[in-house]
Amino acid sequence: MSSATPSSDTAAATASDTIACDIFCAVIDNFGDIGVCWRLARQLANEHGWQVRVFVDDLHAFQKLCPALQLERARQTIDGIVVEHWHEPVHAGDTLEVADVVIEAFACELPPVYVAAMAQRERAPVWFNLEYLSAEDWVADFHLRPSPHPRYPLTKTFFFPGLGPGTGGVLKERHLDAARDAFDASQPARDAWWLNTTGRAAPSGATVISLFAYENPAVDSLLDQWRDSATPIVLLVPEGRISGALARFFGLPDFAAGAHAERGSLSAHALAFTEQTGYDALLWASDVNFVRGEDSFVRAQWAAKPFVWQIYPQADDAHLPKLDAALAHYARTLPADARHALARFWHAWNGAGQPDWAAFQHHRAALKNRAAQWADELAQVGDLAGNLALFTKSQLK
Repeated sequence: MSSATPSSDTAAATASDTIACDIFCAVIDNFGDIGVCWRLARQLANEHGWQVRVFVDDLHAFQKLCPALQLERARQTIDGIVVEHWHEPVHAGDTLEVADVVIEAFACELPPVYVAAMAQRERAPVWFNLEYLSAEDWVADFHLRPSPHPRYPLTKTFFFPGLGPGTGGVLKERHLDAARDAFDASQPARDAWWLNTTGRAAPSGATVISLFAYENPAVDSLLDQWRDSATPIVLLVPEGRISGALARFFGLPDFAAGAHAERGSLSAHALAFTEQTGYDALLWASDVNFVRGEDSFVRAQWAAKPFVWQIYPQADDAHLPKLDAALAHYARTLPADARHALARFWHAWNGAGQPDWAAFQHHRAALKNRAAQWADELAQVGDLAGNLALFTKSQLK
């Protein structure tokens, strides 16, 4: 079976029937593309025993999520996964070897030389176009739809992540629920996390909020409301695109990792940008999570805590139907008043109105219960890596 060449430290463990997989990722903006691809690569390798190679064109963005990555190396192995610096669009690795499974992430377009090699392979690879996550109803109709290549005897299969039945689901590691439950059950673990992350003891009697966001005009109003809150608010802010707004609010030159500031009822900590494996604990340690894009949106759902989603903005407000589609799934069983309060807050956080923190807080108990129920519902769709692996096996028989 033709495959990507394993590194010397993994070759001995690679069995002859191991499925080899190449994932191609072009980093368009921020960290979502490579974030999803790296989670998928790790899960396919760790849970399904696949031999995985990742082609990525922006190592600097990747290194934020994977500090072990060495920027100067064109090829390296991390956690048993081969990483190639992809010089898009024509470069396809120092050694052109086509894998059993080829994942073209988010329509990034494979190198023509690689596609030609796929067509020459004795057995055509299983070729996926991994799409962006959407909760819209049409996704189930297009999931696993085949698309024949116009020139070669190859067929690409569209694989759509989604929140409902008939879709590819979303990424979730097998150990995730147990890890979350262990963190929740261990006061020493939570105390150690707070001390290590903020340099301070865990707060008592405060509402803890994590804030991971793109630039957002609504944040100024929200910071004012938190400052004037009748109860204390502790804000945890990973360093990034929202940091400038925090600096302005507190009258500081910047709000870089390690900074701490207070105004009124609001106490805020600036956190270092964390690698993927550390982000879940931030969500677990918080009472409410503000998330953005795709990857943190998915992790917030598995954290089973109330959350607020800032969807990636698109021209002509094309993102708003996608926001409403997600709300339709997530808020479906909430009481009407809580459902409307949540929708108004999500819309305000995405540019339509002003966020009303008091109204959101008023329904916190209902939102907390729904968050836990939703995590169980979403799990019934199956995890993305498992669904992809199952379909692959049906094609390789």
